[in-house]
Amino acid sequence: MRVIPVNINIFISFVCVSVFQNGAVPGEPVKKDENSRRGNWGNQIEFVLTSVGYAVGLGNVWRFPYLCYRNGGGAFMFPYFIMLVFCGIPLFFLELSFGQFTSLGCLGVWKVSPMFKGVGYGMMVVSTYIGIYYNVVICIAFYYFFMSMTNLLPWTYCNNPWNTPDCTGVMGTPRTNATFANVSAVVSGLTEIVNRTKRTSPSEEYWRNYVLNVSDGIGNFGEVRLPILGCLAVSWVVVFLCLIRGVKSSGKVVYFTATFPYVVLTILFIRGITLEGAISGIKYYLTPQWEKILDAKVWGDAASQIFYSLGCAWGGLITMASYNKFHNNCFRDSIIISVTNCGTSVYAGFVIFSILGFMANHLGVDVSEVADHGPGLAFVAYPEALTLLPISPLWSLLFFFMLILLGLGTQFCLLETLVTAVVDEIGTDWIIKNKTYVTLGVAIVGFLLGVPLTTQAGIYWLLLMDNYAASFSLVVISCIMCICIMYVYGHKNYFKDVEMMLGFPPPLFFRICWRYVSPFIITFILIFTVIQYKPITYNDYVYPRWSLVIGFAMALSSVICIPIYALFKIAVSEGSTFLERLKNSVKPDPDWGPALQEHRKGRYATAGPESVEQKDEMGLTITGSNGSTLNPTPSA
Repeated sequence: MRVIPVNINIFISFVCVSVFQNGAVPGEPVKKDENSRRGNWGNQIEFVLTSVGYAVGLGNVWRFPYLCYRNGGGAFMFPYFIMLVFCGIPLFFLELSFGQFTSLGCLGVWKVSPMFKGVGYGMMVVSTYIGIYYNVVICIAFYYFFMSMTNLLPWTYCNNPWNTPDCTGVMGTPRTNATFANVSAVVSGLTEIVNRTKRTSPSEEYWRNYVLNVSDGIGNFGEVRLPILGCLAVSWVVVFLCLIRGVKSSGKVVYFTATFPYVVLTILFIRGITLEGAISGIKYYLTPQWEKILDAKVWGDAASQIFYSLGCAWGGLITMASYNKFHNNCFRDSIIISVTNCGTSVYAGFVIFSILGFMANHLGVDVSEVADHGPGLAFVAYPEALTLLPISPLWSLLFFFMLILLGLGTQFCLLETLVTAVVDEIGTDWIIKNKTYVTLGVAIVGFLLGVPLTTQAGIYWLLLMDNYAASFSLVVISCIMCICIMYVYGHKNYFKDVEMMLGFPPPLFFRICWRYVSPFIITFILIFTVIQYKPITYNDYVYPRWSLVIGFAMALSSVICIPIYALFKIAVSEGSTFLERLKNSVKPDPDWGPALQEHRKGRYATAGPESVEQKDEMGLTITGSNGSTLNPTPSA
């Protein structure tokens, strides 16, 4: 156990040393190549923290630990890290380098091959769907955070108006002389709890009957839950204020939002491992079942978790990297951020299962009976376990504050992805100067589209969007992106672009992964997703067919952008025959390449947008990252 803090300190030291070198490639002079028209990160640590906040989200806490124990415990780590090395990091590096090279968002980068611009529109559609329901999850965390500001958590006992006769609490019933600090108190009715095959906890009834007041089906919207609606407004206001100046403001906010969750995780971890039964929970989480390594489903879950947790094909990675300086070492960043993301997932498993092990020990049941994932873990199982702790409101405040920060880190990038795509596409000086109004407009639309999810049927729609809007469509988008860059634009061209940008070509391992291994794994994920498909359910509720049709329509709405735009581009391209039009539609746009004229060298030297801002060269003595002192000469 004591090895973990040491490793974290070493890793943090490595990150700090790396990122504070201003993102320069070793041997390159450190230039102030600020793109003043579009803007850049204040420094590279802002980019790293923002990307960590984007990649490390709610799924790291409420999905990975569950997948790990379900798929063989410690044995699951082996396929998980194999998929990280051969798929996760290469795709992460590909998207970062793609956005950084052109300094454009998920729409503008497709100047590389205009026929494939539909991929960018597909990314925007996916980010829109995720941004809508993700902020609803954040707003529910806000609600629980506010409701934790009390002496007694409202989901502790079964004596509330919303409870049913089936409710059985782990804390018994409140008595006049009862003390909440006495964790070892005799729980009345414990025998009844153990003997029940399915217990209805106070936290579950609080979630279902009070917070959501769930209707009987997805078609019965009922009324808007005003407390949730108010928290949704708060959530969108927070996101807007943090993005009011784009990356200039969000880059400062992430110093807190991306780092404080680790403080909370560590506090909860230290508290968790000191509880009775915590070790049994951690053993349940990590004990390897090596026979499951031969199960294809385990490898499929590992590949899917890596792919989705890193945020590939959402457009966010391309967008965040587009605000980097041209010579930033995004290869180093991709490794740091990917490893941090996966390390956080593993670390979060210790935090979750130490508390769940304590709860299982308290109830006298197996850990599997209290383990859950998704909203069930965040808003039912874990909150119930917290009621057993002394000063439970404090631990509840910390837990839900952590969920809020984890969610906001991802939400910032989702909103910035949409805003950047719109601003880059219009591209006028007015829209760039008034980017704040675009951000406000997108936030207002996002809030209005999220209102139906605050109704009594909101949880049904939220889970429908979560299961369909960003499932196989992301895999298709990522696969087509790899094919376009490697085989349409040409792998040799792209390798030269990366070398011009970084000062060294992509390592041989990454070149092989980009061309062969990663597309193969992505195809495997797609096939696995199709084979493992099961109609969505929520507890005992089976979704009607018409709702599943809507779910598939959402999934297809992002993918369909690709062929529709491709046909449109072919139709408007020059040429007298279809083949000529096709050939012209896949040729790189004349504006493709580095955004600043000073970086357009080699085959880009004579091409470029007329509106590119010429930067004033400054005859300053500049210290390079290798410690050398240089006087840069003006670009030709």
